Amino acid sequence: MIFSAFLTAAQQTAPTGRPAPQGGMLTALVPFILVFAIFYLLIILPQRKKQKKHQMMVENLKPGDRVITSGGIFGTIMGLQKDRIEVKVAANTKIEVTKGAIGVILGKGESSAPDKSES
Repeated sequence: MIFSAFLTAAQQTAPTGRPAPQGGMLTALVPFILVFAIFYLLIILPQRKKQKKHQMMVENLKPGDRVITSGGIFGTIMGLQKDRIEVKVAANTKIEVTKGAIGVILGKGESSAPDKSES
């Protein structure tokens, strides 16, 4: 493959030793444009979609919802503020987390542990 590229370059040189004129600048930019398009479709677009879905999930939170934070803390939402959420994690323990820290909504009163009475 390298040998064929060398032959192609050698065939394109003019008798004066100068290389023959190549295609325009656009032909040199086509591979970069293609790589960027593939990068956008495979990485950026799905990440934006995931981010919008998470934003909608956080906007629909209400007191009483059971959640898991991105740090793995289970709790129940007790209060909502503009940028923070008050989460009850134990009988007399409440913590404040940012809205972005909510990872999963379990639902209202839904338990994450399997029900033992079904066995």
